[in-house]
Amino acid sequence: MPLRKIITKQLGELLIERGLVTPQQLDKALEFQKEKGGLIGEILVELGFTKEEDIAQALTAQYGFPYLPLSNYEISPEIAKIIPARVAKQYLILPIDKIGNNLTVAMSNPLNVQAIEDVELITGCSVQAFVSTSTDIKMAIEKYYKDTR
Repeated sequence: MPLRKIITKQLGELLIERGLVTPQQLDKALEFQKEKGGLIGEILVELGFTKEEDIAQALTAQYGFPYLPLSNYEISPEIAKIIPARVAKQYLILPIDKIGNNLTVAMSNPLNVQAIEDVELITGCSVQAFVSTSTDIKMAIEKYYKDTR
């Protein structure tokens, strides 16, 4: 059974359990998300409630998602094209490698089952998620999708 079928916990719950944010901070972030949209992890960081690295470490510790710092990682242009730019930007997800029908991606929130399912539908691949920070992924998206709208 794939790992994601077991994961029912949301990122916010995980961060509360690990003492990285308070329930009140999560509520504020969720209100902010309702008004302005965006990804919950990014909002919590933007509001100054937690750090990206803490979120990545919590996901790694709790679920064993491997952590992948993207700053010194080269991705081939062919691999980058597997996920459309708009999808990469929407979910902060980046293709890293493809072997057969298995696509390895880096994402800031691998608990986002919707993102993984959408990418699997678009690519026809089975997705293996690695954790990376939002900043690393945004910088990589700028680098690999700079010529796309």
